[in-house]
Amino acid sequence: MSVTQADLDRLDQMIASGVLVSQYDGKRIEYRSMLELRAARSHTASLLATQGGAATASRNLTPTYGKGL
Repeated sequence: MSVTQADLDRLDQMIASGVLVSQYDGKRIEYRSMLELRAARSHTASLLATQGGAATASRNLTPTYGKGL
């Protein structure tokens, strides 16, 4: 399922206004708590970042040791 910036904006608006129910495009979505709504926002943001190719790059760190001399 693809998500859009509009989906993320809608969740932000819901959080800002404290609303737990949303209706759009003939769909009704009701969240049980603000915690659940924020989790949905976090998940949507991560999906959006992955779709846009903005996923975080992984990097490997190799520790080096020395006597400091």
